[in-house]
Amino acid sequence: MASTKNILFTFSLLVFSIVFFGLSGFDLYLQDMFYNLSEKHWILSPNVEPYKFIFYDGIKKLLILISVLFLFSLAFYKVSTLVRKSRRGILVVVLAAIMVPSITGLLKSNTNMPCPRDVIQYGGLYPETKVWENYPEEVLSRGHQLKCWPAGHASGGFALLSLAFLFKKRKDQYFTIGVALVIGWSMGLYKMIIGDHFFSHTFITMVLAWLIILIIARVVKVEKVVE
Repeated sequence: MASTKNILFTFSLLVFSIVFFGLSGFDLYLQDMFYNLSEKHWILSPNVEPYKFIFYDGIKKLLILISVLFLFSLAFYKVSTLVRKSRRGILVVVLAAIMVPSITGLLKSNTNMPCPRDVIQYGGLYPETKVWENYPEEVLSRGHQLKCWPAGHASGGFALLSLAFLFKKRKDQYFTIGVALVIGWSMGLYKMIIGDHFFSHTFITMVLAWLIILIIARVVKVEKVVE
């Protein structure tokens, strides 16, 4: 999976996605479905339970626990034959759990992109913008620094795509990727529904996460897939 061809394709998809979502109105079209225009509020409040626990607090704690368990297994890999045989795959998982959220967070801190709730169309103070554009000084003076691109919360879920490198059979890899996508998109869609992210934020995070994971796997040199 971590071939040069796949890495280049994923990088190209990332660039295309950034340009496409920046130039199209797809984000606003889709986000309108989650906003009550007449009553001026999102269809789900960010503090409503059990959704907040399931899709935000709870899943974050679970992902941290999973990462810690893999880290411990890597530290004591000599104890278990199974872990010893999978140590390269486990290393990919551990590095992805660290690097995917970290790189996403670094981008969030420097791109100065608004969340849906920050945009004028949804009651915010800022005009909708593109990631390659800069706000004029009079717009920046309206409030705090914006940190909404890409989607940091979903990045933890998409880091689970790295679990595919624990397996050698393609069918097992595809199943694991499917589970990771369900988790990542569940986290991302929740943030869309409460007005924290646009669709493009989550989609680009998914592609970015996979690119990072492919590069990690290439460096670690995980064994080839078995049909």
